[in-house]
Amino acid sequence: MLLRHGQTPMSVQKRYAGRSDPPLTEAGVQQAAAAAKRLASAGFGVIVTSPLLRTVQTAQAVAAVTGAAVVTDDGFRETDFGAWEGLTFAEVRERWPAELSAWLADPEIAPPGGESFTDVSVRVIAALDRVLAARAGQTVLVVSHVTPIKTLVAAALLAPPAALYRMHLDVAALCEIDWYADGPAVLRSFNDTSHLS
Repeated sequence: MLLRHGQTPMSVQKRYAGRSDPPLTEAGVQQAAAAAKRLASAGFGVIVTSPLLRTVQTAQAVAAVTGAAVVTDDGFRETDFGAWEGLTFAEVRERWPAELSAWLADPEIAPPGGESFTDVSVRVIAALDRVLAARAGQTVLVVSHVTPIKTLVAAALLAPPAALYRMHLDVAALCEIDWYADGPAVLRSFNDTSHLS
């Protein structure tokens, strides 16, 4: 199971939030609690979370209901957006129009001083491999961010890197992927927010 963290001040303002470490808003805390209630009987062997505060807070809400242990893995942190960190899309387009166009066209292009989606993919897939090796046969919750979750969905579907640009993921949304021991994966759900209604 993959859970995006709840709402933060930066997600409300639609700002690039990679290495920034804002806490959940009050609405975000309520979203995390709603996700926790939804996942109460999932039987997680462990909850693996990005080390950033917004994901740790979300993971702890689920742990409080499920009793599962929480461990952090830096591989599941969000993209480093470099010079664009904390800015809106419009602000980036105004200051770096050519760089933004290149970034939107090619997953190997990084924001100035930041990390490309290709680099993020290498990091996230390595983290996935660690989880699969350590937790074979278990149900695991990974609490993460937009880019890592979309990266895992693309990997499960054998989709090209450009597929990341074609997915939308809401705050506190759930996705479910079955990873099989002999290699293939099946996407069971994507961007499920029914627990928030």
